[in-house]
Amino acid sequence: MSPTAVFPASTVLGYPRIGPRRELKRALESYWAGRSTRAELDRVGAELRERTWRRLAELGLDGLPSNTFSLYDHVLDTAVLLGAVPKRYRDAADPYFAMARGTEELAPLRMTKWFDTNYHYIVPEIGPETVFELDAAKPLGEVREARALGYETRPVVVGPVTFLLLGGALDRLDDVLGPYEELLAALAAEGVAWVQLDEPALVGDRTPEELDAVRRAYERLGAVTARPALLVAAPYGDLGEALPVLAGTPVEAVGLDLVRGGVPAVDLTGKTVVAGVVSGRDVWRTSQERALATLAAVRASRVTVSTSCSLLHVPYTLAAEPGLDPALKERLAFAEEKVAEVVALAAADRPAAGRIPEVSVPPAAPVALEERGPYAVRAAAQLTLPPLPTTTIGSFPQTGELRAARAAVVAGTLPQADYEQRVEAEIERVIRLQERLGLDVLVHGEPERNDMVQYFAEHLDGFAVTGNGWVQSYGSRCTRPPILHGDVTRPAPITVRWATYAQSLTDRPVKGMLTGPVTIVAWSFVRDDLPLRDVVFQVADAIRDEVRDLEAAGVRIIQVDEPALRELLPLRRAAQSDYLEWAVAAYRRATSGASDHTQIHTHLCYSDADQILAAIDGLDADVTTIESARSGGRILGSVPGFGRGLGPGVYDIHSPRVPAVDEVEALLRRTVEALPVERVWVNPDCGLKTRTYEEVEASLTNVITATRRLRAEL
Repeated sequence: MSPTAVFPASTVLGYPRIGPRRELKRALESYWAGRSTRAELDRVGAELRERTWRRLAELGLDGLPSNTFSLYDHVLDTAVLLGAVPKRYRDAADPYFAMARGTEELAPLRMTKWFDTNYHYIVPEIGPETVFELDAAKPLGEVREARALGYETRPVVVGPVTFLLLGGALDRLDDVLGPYEELLAALAAEGVAWVQLDEPALVGDRTPEELDAVRRAYERLGAVTARPALLVAAPYGDLGEALPVLAGTPVEAVGLDLVRGGVPAVDLTGKTVVAGVVSGRDVWRTSQERALATLAAVRASRVTVSTSCSLLHVPYTLAAEPGLDPALKERLAFAEEKVAEVVALAAADRPAAGRIPEVSVPPAAPVALEERGPYAVRAAAQLTLPPLPTTTIGSFPQTGELRAARAAVVAGTLPQADYEQRVEAEIERVIRLQERLGLDVLVHGEPERNDMVQYFAEHLDGFAVTGNGWVQSYGSRCTRPPILHGDVTRPAPITVRWATYAQSLTDRPVKGMLTGPVTIVAWSFVRDDLPLRDVVFQVADAIRDEVRDLEAAGVRIIQVDEPALRELLPLRRAAQSDYLEWAVAAYRRATSGASDHTQIHTHLCYSDADQILAAIDGLDADVTTIESARSGGRILGSVPGFGRGLGPGVYDIHSPRVPAVDEVEALLRRTVEALPVERVWVNPDCGLKTRTYEEVEASLTNVITATRRLRAEL
């Protein structure tokens, strides 16, 4: 019998979980360091969940979600829920965090980007030997926890099709549906009226076989005799051909992203549409006129107002930002303000269905691209280095003393000159360490930078930065995305002083370190009155000025990182070639000011870069460093035709474990089998900012030892 519960008039698909003051981050890092117990960590989690439910209720939201909180990652939580814990982790002291971060003996599971966002998830490891067994303690526990506080909630779980597609194991659908059926029965027995199954994978291009899996999954789950009503939510785009498939199954409600997707032509009479008309991906206020027109255009038995996706991707509240310009603040909405918008739209009178107001944008200006010489010419003109040259990606550990000094400058209790002396001392420390370890190409360690995007935003006109606008990237890692609200220009050089100071300390080459235009834009909240391409080109022009100034100051190697290149790739193939064309053009625009004698590096990490290797080659960087260790070298199967220097990472920096010499050497041997040795570089997967000096020195020592072994043999 189909459930008869009526869906609430207003809801959100998820909410931030790190804490308004990053309480979870501090609790996690204290637990990992052995300074607190698991019970203390769980207490902080319970406090954050209670605060979220209480605040959402205070704001007037009707439908409260649960099971959106996570100690590390919701996809990892789903793997635990379904029993998909690889055997090698089960005897670890804490299997959950062993999968997420690794141990001294165990490498962690692979990590990559969540669709086209800057959130990282732990990739499920699913094989023929995986036995799916339900462990519903977490979702049931949160339902009971909320009920004890007086709140009825809707548990949120990653749906079966998306979970298996993320794990590359859709052939296990029939096996995994059993635990999902058990979960529905358990929730029904607990008195839960609705459950939300998130299926963001359905907004991408899906094959007929995959669409058939959607049909089979939801016909089977819909046939469970005693179950909650089912909301299948599909954020981050348009459901397209998957919508009529879902509409033909017994699910009671469908969640549509009506910010990134259009109003469906499909008549959904008989279903509730949870209409995502308030964006969960940006920080701009919602146009009430446009949102109400969209709501009126949806044909369904019931239309509920919601966010387009989880609010995980935005900061908590504007109330914590007294320093923002009032005129800008009037244009903004963070998570709490977006909840208020949802509630207001649900209460508003909706007009009759009509045309949705169009947003007009000016046409993009043509772009003139300055070309550098051919790679072979450049390679002959650039620095001569030993075979298998070693380097790092840019950052070195950010000590507590550095962070405290930076905060003291902002607070006005430490003079700027004293702070700069401390930065210089840290740069010298990093240079001397790298010389002692034997690295070939050095970095200055970036001690002056709070974040690889925010630092540049603070020195470019057109950006605003927040004081407490924290957004979770993964685990305990948070960023404060800048707000790009105006035209971008560079009033003065940004990095030249520190790069030239570092180079003055050593005879070895030191890289100038820049963040690329695509990444600066991708990891900011971007103005919505211009096409994204035009905004990226403005930033590219500012970075080009910086490249020219670094070169004029004598810097011979300049790294322009683009870790977000894959991240912004549209989920639909039809739009991908256009994006890659202008993204590559923007990078080449940013680096086109460099002479053939200057070696240009770029870096990408944790982003399934093998899917866009042709575009990476098109960046025309002389050297590309790329994540490989965490993913077990999976990129190596795609690189034999890569025509420039390439450094597949040999040290996973997102785990505290120190890689053994033999482990590094094995990855290097696989690399030189896939690439000509004269094009192979040796480097970590990413920057070292999040690690300790003890971990870094031990790990880099092993990397250098393995490299020297292979050099001697070659």
